[in-house]
Amino acid sequence: MSHKDDDAVQLTVIARSPFHIYYEGPAKRVSATNKVGPFDILPEHADFFSVMSPGDVVIETESDTMQFSISNGIIGVRDNEVMIFANM
Repeated sequence: MSHKDDDAVQLTVIARSPFHIYYEGPAKRVSATNKVGPFDILPEHADFFSVMSPGDVVIETESDTMQFSISNGIIGVRDNEVMIFANM
């Protein structure tokens, strides 16, 4: 099994609500909460789909960390692409 340099691989994130784009671009980590509890999405994460619970979403980029609150949402992860649809 080969190991990739995690610093070279990044996520591509689109986080939006019906009337607002929270973030669109590369990221190192996405953190949020679902019914089970808090979770992190890192590069090379397994395919994942979940209903998100109310709370904060944190997106960590190479140079910044952004945070926004949601009342509900869904998140999908596939091939290092993260799609977040919030406050629907």
